[in-house]
Amino acid sequence: MSTAITFSEYGAPEVLRPTEVDPPEPGPGQVRIRVRAASVNPFDMKVRSGLMAKAVPAHFPVTLGLDAAGVVDAVGEGAGAAVGDEVLGSTAGGGGYAEYALLDRPVAKPEGVSWEVAASLVTVGRTAFRVLRLLDVQPGQTLLVHGAAGSVGVIAVQLAVARGASVVGTVGEQDIELVSSLGATAVRYGDGWAERVRAAAPQGVDLVFDTSGAGVLADSVALTGDPARVVTIADMAAAQHGVRFSGAADDIPGEALPELAELAGAGKLTVPVWRTYPLAEAARAHADLEARRNRGKAVLMP
Repeated sequence: MSTAITFSEYGAPEVLRPTEVDPPEPGPGQVRIRVRAASVNPFDMKVRSGLMAKAVPAHFPVTLGLDAAGVVDAVGEGAGAAVGDEVLGSTAGGGGYAEYALLDRPVAKPEGVSWEVAASLVTVGRTAFRVLRLLDVQPGQTLLVHGAAGSVGVIAVQLAVARGASVVGTVGEQDIELVSSLGATAVRYGDGWAERVRAAAPQGVDLVFDTSGAGVLADSVALTGDPARVVTIADMAAAQHGVRFSGAADDIPGEALPELAELAGAGKLTVPVWRTYPLAEAARAHADLEARRNRGKAVLMP
């Protein structure tokens, strides 16, 4: 038997409880890992609370956790890793909040990348990679990232800079130094942000990636002159502005995670980790994120 964090009814963070379970068995192409770190994502809290009940109906008991990193201890037929390998990846339908989890298409964890960063790269990194691919960001273009200090925004900034784009990021006052250190021009969000962006990018803005959902789409379209040049992952009013909303249903290129891991291993990509928690304190992690206490990723460490 092993321990997993499960819930058997929708509700507040307190519904998350340690439970004794049988370790899962890997199927074809899968590996089982002894989890060393599991990232907490906003999606997890939406599922736990019942906000996703129609789109993702729960089959109780549920173990959350889309992203994990750990050491392979069992492999399925055709798995892309061997027992003893250190890997990261997406869990097989969830299950990262546990001592053991299954990964589909695991990617080698680069030496020197911490377990908590490795686990934190997966969903937010793949999301940033996907949207930059949709926008077709090219060297020399100017990309505006709304919410540039958030977990997705931070990676989007770094990926775009690595691709040779000029990046402007809207941030809170407290995050100007962080985003500037990543190679972007940081601009304070709030009233007047569009004028500040125009001043920071007199050459104009070619593309916009909205991670904030803060009602910035109309002005973003005005900045680019074309709604096709704006993509949001957070504003459900996208269609009203002719803007593309990109969600989990969009295809994510297969090379995304290997490239993200390679960049992280080379010291060219990082994810700010705000706090780590013992596995048994998953409920506290959820409560902290729902209260917006975090500035960076929250990670469970079994």
